[in-house]
Amino acid sequence: MKPADWEPFLKYIAQTYGIQGKLKEIFFTRFAYENWRKSDLEIWELAGAPSHETYKKQMTQIYGLFAQNRPQGCPELDPSSKGPGKFQILREWFKEVLHPQWQSEQAPTSTLAPVAGNGVYIARPPLETEALQELLKPGALIRVKAPEKMGKTTLTQFLLKRLQGQGYRIVYLNFQSVESALFKNLDKFLRWFCANISRELGLAPQLDEYWDEDLFGSLVSCKTYVQSCFLTESAPPLVLALDNLDRLFEYGEIAQDFLPMLRYWHEEANNAPQWRQLRLVIANSTEAYFKLDANQSPFNVGRAFRLEGFTLSQTEELAQSYLSSVPSENWAPILPALHTLVAGHPYLLHLALQALQSPQTDPHALLDNAPTQGGIYGDHLRRHWSRLQSAESLRQAMSAVIEAEAPIPLEPSLAYQLESLGLITLQGALAQTSCPLYAHYFANTSVLTGLGASSG
Repeated sequence: MKPADWEPFLKYIAQTYGIQGKLKEIFFTRFAYENWRKSDLEIWELAGAPSHETYKKQMTQIYGLFAQNRPQGCPELDPSSKGPGKFQILREWFKEVLHPQWQSEQAPTSTLAPVAGNGVYIARPPLETEALQELLKPGALIRVKAPEKMGKTTLTQFLLKRLQGQGYRIVYLNFQSVESALFKNLDKFLRWFCANISRELGLAPQLDEYWDEDLFGSLVSCKTYVQSCFLTESAPPLVLALDNLDRLFEYGEIAQDFLPMLRYWHEEANNAPQWRQLRLVIANSTEAYFKLDANQSPFNVGRAFRLEGFTLSQTEELAQSYLSSVPSENWAPILPALHTLVAGHPYLLHLALQALQSPQTDPHALLDNAPTQGGIYGDHLRRHWSRLQSAESLRQAMSAVIEAEAPIPLEPSLAYQLESLGLITLQGALAQTSCPLYAHYFANTSVLTGLGASSG
């Protein structure tokens, strides 16, 4: 009997393994449930391949993506082997291994949030595969860096769900949700940190049994608690994800101790077997702009993954997921211009595509009015404007970037803050506006509002 969710599963596989273009069409046709028993001679015409020979070459490329020597490859698939058995091997692996894993990952959990606002995750291959492969290594540390609303949390949640499906223990802590009172001092913060790891793992906190600030200090107490309670060698690996870690930068005294502690934990994997059980995921918008010894920083070890805007093909995939019930002629003509306007920014695309779901929305008017106060991005743009108005140094820095004809250098702390907001991108030490939307909006409002240095 055909699994009811086989088509969404195949789409997930295509996204995860980076199958695109014509290969995607071939893949969907060959592995469609109703085509399992058909021969390749029947399939190549159904798939629209120019010839049987072309179809065979395309299938060879597909098999290569799942080869036994590739990350997350099928253990029994050798693309160089002769004969028709490769299809049966891969089909059975999908059916018996990957499909059940995928189904288990779709179930909601108390730890993890949905991966996207419309329930669709747009893959950015090979980023996901490489990040997952890295996190399988003992003592791994990965760093996910991107400006606000570029998809750090979405990617982190995607990785955690995949690892949870493989039996890993998962802890997700979002520092943006931590109340300010908990940053009062290092001891208070670390006790909160350890207690919440316990809670996320469904364990009762046992802080008093391991904690002695006066005798050992807070950092040693924290390490002892984590090692003794969570990192037994018989337990599955523990993935500790710290989202919006740059919130900590507001509390320099705590950050100066906490960040080196993370670096030390990562390096302990080389010395102590228990710490090989820990995998760290750090997600942040900027790096620390206060002084931090390079030998103590967690931002120059492990593996870095920087999120960029969606490509046009990824934008098209996102649009199709939002607008499947809207005739494509109503939105497809403006999609390339929209993509360019926001430089593929996932959140800004989300706002536009959400608006285009309404039959009352004129796509061309939406695009024309986008960089204005009355457009779909009005609230978003005003929030950025308010932030700049409240910090004179940021306002002047953004003004300089807007008025410059080429990328310019900025004072590091200002560059980091503007980059974290997503208003600029950095090319080495040089800053430029991150997308035409911001350039148009701030340039058009500078005279009226005093943003430009020449008008102030």
